[in-house]
Amino acid sequence: MKMSRVTKVVKGEVNNHNAWWWLSHKGITGPFICVSLFAILVRLAVSLHPYSGAGDPPKFGDFEAQRHWMEITTNLPAKEWYRNSTANDLSYWGLDYPPLTAYQSYVHGLVLRFFHPESVSLYTSRGHESYFGKLLMRWTVLTSDVLTFFPAVLWFIIVYADHSRGHKSNLAWQVAMILLNPCLILIDHGHFQYNCISLGLTVGAIAAVLCDKDLVASFLFSLALNHKQMSAYYAPAFFAHLLGKCLKRKNPLLEVSKLGMIVISTFALVWWPYLDSKVTVLEVLSRLAPFERGIYEDYVANFWCTTSVLLKWKRLFTTHSLKLLCLTLTISSCLPSMFLQIRAPTNRSFLYGLLNCAFAFYLFSFQVHEKSILLPLLPASILAIEEPFLFQWLTQFALLSMFPLLLRDNLLLPYISLYGIFIFVYYAPNGKPNSPKNHYSSRLTSFLIPFILFISLVLHVIYLTVNSPKKYPFLFEAIIMLLCFSQFVLIVVYSNRKQWILLKQSSVGSKKKQF
Repeated sequence: MKMSRVTKVVKGEVNNHNAWWWLSHKGITGPFICVSLFAILVRLAVSLHPYSGAGDPPKFGDFEAQRHWMEITTNLPAKEWYRNSTANDLSYWGLDYPPLTAYQSYVHGLVLRFFHPESVSLYTSRGHESYFGKLLMRWTVLTSDVLTFFPAVLWFIIVYADHSRGHKSNLAWQVAMILLNPCLILIDHGHFQYNCISLGLTVGAIAAVLCDKDLVASFLFSLALNHKQMSAYYAPAFFAHLLGKCLKRKNPLLEVSKLGMIVISTFALVWWPYLDSKVTVLEVLSRLAPFERGIYEDYVANFWCTTSVLLKWKRLFTTHSLKLLCLTLTISSCLPSMFLQIRAPTNRSFLYGLLNCAFAFYLFSFQVHEKSILLPLLPASILAIEEPFLFQWLTQFALLSMFPLLLRDNLLLPYISLYGIFIFVYYAPNGKPNSPKNHYSSRLTSFLIPFILFISLVLHVIYLTVNSPKKYPFLFEAIIMLLCFSQFVLIVVYSNRKQWILLKQSSVGSKKKQF
């Protein structure tokens, strides 16, 4: 019996019990550990720099928002976390993420209260910026990243290695592309947020889908939705793929019911403290949809902000009309990808579907921020081996789109450093895989690509050295936005086209499920 098990492992029939042994046997363990340690070191280095709102009263920035949530959750009962009161002034960084974020803030708040109670004391800790308090806050992000995002990436690599075709020699490179992605590091460990938790849960859900653990995938993705509502960017892709798989099984209704029960149970568990009354539920829901902030924030490279140069959407339409318009365009742009997944749910198509649906939300949904580009970037990093050029192109313009935001946070040095590390690792010898299907080899594109990159470099230099005209104070931000938007649209067109091609290939190819 033991010999039979060893034989199965050697032949590549991997299961969860021998996955770590298999990774070691295939030479993945060492590179993963090395990349992980270097990625942690990079995160620590970035965390030494300033953060959002540092020394900028009266409301400071995202750092203070996260700290204030810890203050509120550790000093007030759960039912008052989302309720406006004397002790919880919602106009001062009131909680506006789902309950799982509140629980995360509570756990982190307990840590801060144990080691440094002054940093989360009610009322008196507003704007707290002591060295030790900031150190503890930075460690909460790092531990969240290492305990959530890193294990999820490891699981994905295990699954991908088991199913990939001819890409196993490049898995260490893909680990580096995911864990060393400059955008996520700069936002979480520089600007200061906890995107690593919701994105880690999403990566875990993706890995579960790829190895046919659909119930686990539903559970993990439900947790991601309950941590950050922006995880809904991926919801159409998960829904369509899982529904398509259910419809191809013997008892579709039973399969759909099981998934539905997992989702409902997970939501009920997370929302349990707020399910005692309709009023309490509505209090939380009202905080999760900040429509009063407007259709977009700052200069985000999406459809609404870009077209506002010509059409002043906020003047032409009411907020209610804009909400309906955003909803219509977002769903409409998701439908082709969803249709493909329901009709022919394959793993490769699912990954492209995640990218397409995330971009649909980024481009057309209501209340989009520059940081939202992290959501399309995640499936692109997962597809890095399949689409190395697409991933590199998206990463570079995602960085450019966030450049004004990061510069306001005084993160220029880590921005340049991480940009350099990314380019070095991406083009490392024997690292980047050669894409067998390169659609960018024509003479026209061989000229346009260096030209667009040159424009990007020039924009960086101009933004740093030239003052914008007094008549147009945000001229350079607008130009950056227009360039990034144009590149995002090209990526969306290519990615949707690629998903249609995969449908045709699956219809004429074998029925064996593979990447």
